[in-house]
Amino acid sequence: MNKAFFFDRDGIVNVKLENDYVKYVDEFIFEQNFFQLFELIKKQNYLAILVTNQQCIHKGIITDNELYEIHSYMQSELLKHTNYQFDDIYYCPDLDSSGSKYRKPETGMFDDAIKKYNIVPNISFTIGDAITDIQAGNKVGTKTILVNKYIKNTEANFHCDNLNQVHNIIQTLSNIIK
Repeated sequence: MNKAFFFDRDGIVNVKLENDYVKYVDEFIFEQNFFQLFELIKKQNYLAILVTNQQCIHKGIITDNELYEIHSYMQSELLKHTNYQFDDIYYCPDLDSSGSKYRKPETGMFDDAIKKYNIVPNISFTIGDAITDIQAGNKVGTKTILVNKYIKNTEANFHCDNLNQVHNIIQTLSNIIK
């Protein structure tokens, strides 16, 4: 039985590009305070699972191999800065209009990870910057954290303006649980 943090990528791990996709390694810039949050979560023995919609692949903007290069860079930088990496990476290349069971707000990526790693959802978290992230996390039964200062959402268990606030919540919760 494992606990996990399910992370959205763009807007949580890295800076989301305005009306564009991260297409190259040099466009992948980590969000401020992500390393500190990631290290805290890993030190508390959470699995770190990336679950990201990447319809840019189906649109022909980037290839699976180019996404792999971006994620390899992300993993190497995480290791360099925190001594940890994502335990697994799931991505959905399908279009929003596809009806794919893997594209958030659907739960296919989560379901696969939960089964593979024997994750207990009710002691796990989903963190994202979009309503679809929160909806998927709620559907599988995780606690949810919305990080977006522009969207107010009552579906999320926690709402934060930035990753520093998330860090404080996780730190507080871990102190309560001890």
